Amino acid sequence: MACMQLVILVLFLIPFVRSDDTTLIPADSSQLNSWFEKNVGPISARKGSLDPALEAAEAGAKVIKVRTDGSGDFKTVNDAIKSVPTGNKDRVIVLIGPGNYTEKIKIDRYKPFITLYGEYYSNNMPTLIYGGTAAEYGTVDSATLIVESDYFTAVNVKIVNSAPRPDGVRQGAQAVALRIGGDKASFYNCKIYGFQDTLCDDKGKHFYKDCYIEGTVDFIFGSGRSLYLNTETYVIPGGGMAMITAQARTKADESNGYVFAHCTVTGTGNHAYLGRAWMPYARVVYAYSEFSDAVNPEGWFNNLDSQNNKTVYFGEYNNKGPGSAQDKRAGFTKKLSDAEAKQFISLGFIEGSRWLLPPNKL
Repeated sequence: MACMQLVILVLFLIPFVRSDDTTLIPADSSQLNSWFEKNVGPISARKGSLDPALEAAEAGAKVIKVRTDGSGDFKTVNDAIKSVPTGNKDRVIVLIGPGNYTEKIKIDRYKPFITLYGEYYSNNMPTLIYGGTAAEYGTVDSATLIVESDYFTAVNVKIVNSAPRPDGVRQGAQAVALRIGGDKASFYNCKIYGFQDTLCDDKGKHFYKDCYIEGTVDFIFGSGRSLYLNTETYVIPGGGMAMITAQARTKADESNGYVFAHCTVTGTGNHAYLGRAWMPYARVVYAYSEFSDAVNPEGWFNNLDSQNNKTVYFGEYNNKGPGSAQDKRAGFTKKLSDAEAKQFISLGFIEGSRWLLPPNKL
């Protein structure tokens, strides 16, 4: 009996850690916000269950202000980032005032725990804008905002690459708006603008909620392990064939891939593929999402290599809209069962219970 009491006492003292497997995204979109609040609660309710370094960083959070008129601590985002010490261990919230910030920004891997938080009024969302192209910088380094550090967050910001649309003639015309290569990054109510290669979802675990991403060719590409929730992908009209995703999984045992849940694909023209097999094991899943007639009836593109038909993982689950019809879908499309979809429609796909937090309340 004494032994049993000891076991019970030990179990009682172990901190509760939420299991990702129980955090399935609801099928009803009206329940999304309540689901999020329940499963991604504030740090005050989750101490002991998060990454220790993250808990320590949040405890020491501080705010620095950026204003174009000089009324803040800094006038540019770059100057604010430079003020963060190498090896930073505390959350630094860069509160950005309304207006345009024409600068090319890089947050290197030695500066984790940075938040870019836009403060805006009357829809005047702060805008990070630059016109770098692959011809000048190389594709991935053309990004307006490059983030290589871990535990990054962005809230209420526009990220724009202002380079002109590639015309198929100019070499190196592709231009990235955002490259995220750090682990455990989150984006809330962010808008990302470009044409070809808009978002380099490069590597690491990432979460996007209530965001907007637009482009033409491969406008979400890379090896990220990412969950997109209630996010719009807008296919810019005109031009030829469009590709929303170019996911870069190279082996069957790699854990990366893109999952879109309760998202929308907007635009017109029946010319956009949900994804192409940029790499042979590319993995992309859409669940509970709505497709306009921008989507090509075939849905997916094997990159003109039939060998990719055997290795790609392009899945669809309970989607709707005119672009979701399955009768003309490519033969390698996977129409997922409830059991097959479960691993993707959960925070477990990005191991979110260990690191994902809601936006700071300022």
